Amino acid sequence: MSQEPFDAPRLAINRVYTRQGDAGETGLVGGQRVPKDSARIACYGTVDELNACVGVARATAKEMSARTPEMAELAAILLRVQHELFNLGSILATPPEAVHPKQARITDVEIAQLEAEMDRMNQDLHPLRSFVLPGGSRIDAELHVARTVCRRAERECVSLGRVESVPGEAVRYLNRLSDGLFVWSRWAGHVARAPETLWEPNQSASGRSDG
Repeated sequence: MSQEPFDAPRLAINRVYTRQGDAGETGLVGGQRVPKDSARIACYGTVDELNACVGVARATAKEMSARTPEMAELAAILLRVQHELFNLGSILATPPEAVHPKQARITDVEIAQLEAEMDRMNQDLHPLRSFVLPGGSRIDAELHVARTVCRRAERECVSLGRVESVPGEAVRYLNRLSDGLFVWSRWAGHVARAPETLWEPNQSASGRSDG
């Protein structure tokens, strides 16, 4: 069954600054004023940070696609994820009583899509024999940065859910997305033939025996 489309954005940004937040408060969708360090603001602020991190990785994937055409698929996935993160931010920026029926949000459709992409791309990868250290390549590192920010966004959504209502799809989506970012980091290295850097406990200063 197809889903009714979300409402298009209804905003006009004529100037960037308004001075309305100089007292340490900001407005939610619906007009409510809340402190800028409230749990809800922290939650969707981290989702915004995550979106920026995904954008950095998408730019790298686009650049790499000139010599590694398979990376165009990853760039397209990351662009879709950026739209989805804005949808997630929209619903997190709205108190439950102010949510409109056609307001942008995350649904089970987005979660299922992430799972399908992970399963398909993971089939190309060999099983891990240790944990992966970020930095096998630039895009690997960028996707791991996004993954860790995604985990923080998930934790903050859980914290928000202890004091206010949070859609269950929000937490599930961030959980799957963090896994997806891990799989995509490995997949990107695989198609670009960049070797993974695996954790070796005895490569620490105290673990080496050749000193």
